[in-house]
Amino acid sequence: MRFVYLDYNATTPLDERVLEAMMPYLREQYGNPSSIYRFAQQARKAVEEAREKVASLLNASEREIIFTGSGTEANNFAIKGVAFANRDKGNHIITSQIEHHAVLNVCKYLEERHGFEVTYVPVDSYGIVDVDAIRKAIKDETILISIMYANNETGVIQPIEEIAQLARERGIYFHTDAIQVAGKMRIDVKELGVDLLSISAHKFYGPKGVGALFIRRGVRIDNFIHGGHQEMGKRAGTENVAGIVGLAEAFSLAHERMEEEWEREKRLRDKLERGIVERIPDVIVSGHPEKRLANTLNIVVKYVEGEAMLLDMDAVGICASSGSACTSGSLEPSHVLTAMGIPHELAHGSLRFSLGKFTTEEDIDYVLEVLPKIVERLREISPYGAGKEELTRASGDAHLRARKTHRG
Repeated sequence: MRFVYLDYNATTPLDERVLEAMMPYLREQYGNPSSIYRFAQQARKAVEEAREKVASLLNASEREIIFTGSGTEANNFAIKGVAFANRDKGNHIITSQIEHHAVLNVCKYLEERHGFEVTYVPVDSYGIVDVDAIRKAIKDETILISIMYANNETGVIQPIEEIAQLARERGIYFHTDAIQVAGKMRIDVKELGVDLLSISAHKFYGPKGVGALFIRRGVRIDNFIHGGHQEMGKRAGTENVAGIVGLAEAFSLAHERMEEEWEREKRLRDKLERGIVERIPDVIVSGHPEKRLANTLNIVVKYVEGEAMLLDMDAVGICASSGSACTSGSLEPSHVLTAMGIPHELAHGSLRFSLGKFTTEEDIDYVLEVLPKIVERLREISPYGAGKEELTRASGDAHLRARKTHRG
């Protein structure tokens, strides 16, 4: 059976060159970077060279890069660290309704357990954050704005530079979750104007269990893990040397043919989108047609459950997603799609295809061959039955009208 992996936004395979770079620190060079003898200092050198490489690719300084255990940890560090360190200035945080749960649940925790006030700003029907809503939400007590660079479900790219400028004018720290962007687009933290930025290695062909957080020099932030002196005293714990080396190597390799790979994946993504729309009736393409990552396609297939489609695709060797991998198993529809105005009953029929550097034209052809048959079979047994036309008129068309109004 053919195997087609189209869930690169969930995770990516480890690049063989990255594994090769990591192997010495999993075997021969096992010293603790905190020890002072020469054998251990080889590990220390590897960590600092990795820090220098990541900093250079982000246009940051080495002391502005902190290695973490994941992208989720980086987001937690940024939001909790700034919130607790600046509570004397205020207790108000602004984020969006479409953030990853690694941001949303942190904000909810701060609300429920520590008395912070959080404003969750809306998005339009394309999934783009309303900058005016952010501007109106700012108070004297606002200490942090956290808006993702690109959405993990739709791939929609947010106006980060505009938001960063707004935050800077008001003296508010700005964090962006760039986990889906890193490795796909070049990131210059100085051009963006951000104060904090999170990345994760396993999204760009690096190892799982390692991430990084850019913290602009001068940002007031609490230490995240208390203990030893590691990571400039901000994040205690013996460093994951092999993982850190792997992150830096993967990040560097991702930049070698970034523009060419973007165009290649966009061409395949567009072919997949056209083929699905042409061969399967009653499909909504979610997200902005242009302002999105080149590798990401999110669709809503009416009258069919997304989980049923995923199981049938899995049976013929196709891996995709119905949204974020971190919410897999949830009975609730995507919070991203519902925030965009897609009704609950339709959002349950969402599929996310995310392509990567090992995706081929043959993979796309295979999906276009089998997916229409899967949808046709599932629609025949759909519980919507005779109510399909009413459902379309009552909900799907309302969303389409909203998109046309926005476009006009």
